[in-house]
Amino acid sequence: MAAMKKDKRNPKKSSKGVSRRGFLAGVGTAVVSSAVIGTGAQSAEAQILRVTRQEELQNIAITVNGVKYQVSVEPRWTLAEVLRDHLGLTGTKIGCNAGECGACTVLLDGKNVYSCSQLAVWVDGKSVTTVEGLAAGGELDPLQKAFIEHDAPQCGYCTSGQLMSAKALLARNANPTREEVQRG
Repeated sequence: MAAMKKDKRNPKKSSKGVSRRGFLAGVGTAVVSSAVIGTGAQSAEAQILRVTRQEELQNIAITVNGVKYQVSVEPRWTLAEVLRDHLGLTGTKIGCNAGECGACTVLLDGKNVYSCSQLAVWVDGKSVTTVEGLAAGGELDPLQKAFIEHDAPQCGYCTSGQLMSAKALLARNANPTREEVQRG
């Protein structure tokens, strides 16, 4: 970009008649305008992408915490999204949404899985247990009581995933060694 010569009469004004202040104000207006216009276009595009034609939905049968559900799902929805957003079971948390942190862990036919990495269509006909399903008749599960008694939760966000992984481990082995616990 070529340097502008300064007007000797007004050092802040270039020889082309544009002051530094005017230039910066013009650039600022352009940036803000493009951001506002871009946001509007992006919002409209996002809304269009969210619309799913009825024929694209797939019906699945799923048993969650002993209750049978028939749910119409988009093929791209994860089990975590269906549990939280469509069945209202918010105990399952979405942390990393990449199958790495474990906050979304549930039991799928008794095996601990990351629900953020399981498509809902994959669990058709299967049984899911969430942290809400651990407490029977309003009574906390012994594992939940142990977590409370021994101050296991830290911030609490991933506690449900920890509980579900521990539940799966204890279902396989009621008296695991330290090494077995570390392996999961």
